[in-house]
Amino acid sequence: MVSQFEQPIRRENAMSVNDGDFGFATRSIHAGQEPDETGAVMPAIYLSTTFAQSGPGSHKGFEYARSQNPTRKRLEENLASLEGGKYGFAFASGCAATTAVAACLSQGDHVVSVDDVYGGTFRIFDKVFRKFGIATDFVDLQNPLALKDHLRPNTKLVWLETPTNPLLHILDVRTLSDIARHMHVPVLVDNTFATPCLQQPIKLGATLALHSTTKYLGGHSDVVGGAIVTSDPEWAERIRFVQNALGGVPGPVDSFMVLRGIKTLSVRMERHAQNAKAIADFLTKSPRVSEVIYPGLRSHPQHATCESQMLSPGGMVSFRIAGTLADSVKFLKSLRLITCAESLGGVETLIGHPSTMTHASIPKEIREERGITDNLLRISVGLEDVQDLKVDLENAFLAIS
Repeated sequence: MVSQFEQPIRRENAMSVNDGDFGFATRSIHAGQEPDETGAVMPAIYLSTTFAQSGPGSHKGFEYARSQNPTRKRLEENLASLEGGKYGFAFASGCAATTAVAACLSQGDHVVSVDDVYGGTFRIFDKVFRKFGIATDFVDLQNPLALKDHLRPNTKLVWLETPTNPLLHILDVRTLSDIARHMHVPVLVDNTFATPCLQQPIKLGATLALHSTTKYLGGHSDVVGGAIVTSDPEWAERIRFVQNALGGVPGPVDSFMVLRGIKTLSVRMERHAQNAKAIADFLTKSPRVSEVIYPGLRSHPQHATCESQMLSPGGMVSFRIAGTLADSVKFLKSLRLITCAESLGGVETLIGHPSTMTHASIPKEIREERGITDNLLRISVGLEDVQDLKVDLENAFLAIS
């Protein structure tokens, strides 16, 4: 019997855009989105909360919108195709997706997580699930062999981000997945910064890929969402159960918005990376910058790893101002075009101060030990004319000179 989450929505005789036959940009636009029975090129948004049945148990894959919705199903098919996985699951936020994975674990289980991790992820594992008896060690995994020293008999998950947030470390997914596989431990990669356009963790050996679709996948700072993709049927069944049981699902309009954003993902990521490299090069020449962190620079310690597992280094740049917290604040307040805000991955350039914004939930002593200092800034480089961005940055630097 075919499981509910394996049933595709397709118009009869429609061409199936699958992984083997079409390129990434084509699948971004078409996977899971074949015209329906009306011939509509843009599939309908199904707002219904419930679905008619001719009798008890006679549904055709849809019963109640928390369990499944046709619009959400299209998004999930699309996400699975882009990540090179078999099963896709959409959530109401990236944190909801993270919570769903954590909820698949049991009391007494152990997680190894990379130490440079999104503050919300740290909060979920350290502040929420730790009190339920799930222990998490946050480990520097820039050297993948370090993982061996932290795996235990009760380790049930290795949690990776790459590039990491906010220090943009590049983790060797292949090697880390090989080490974990020998211990029968699944590996999850938060692929939010790279997107499947630039990196596909499942093809590198990971068991699960996770996204905040709020970021590059949605791409326009106008929708919040999350996603999990896997090819492992056991994990798929567990995620599907938790998705339905906890109910952290996106509505149909949000699902449609993410699908619409994904259609331009390929061209947007190309421009994000192009602009980010130009900004990184610009920052390296500024006397008010003490360090530039960008995987596309040869000075980055994992530059070679980036080239081996990513199509390009992406659109995120971090840097340290040669100054104090007061200098960082004054610099941010002096920007006129670039917006100081949480989040990333939109068409507009955003800049953040991790120690007081995205990573404020991490205790100060731990932040500083990891390198998240008060002079660290993180830029999500947008799609504007790059010269305008340079002028805005230069004027802000002049304000603190």
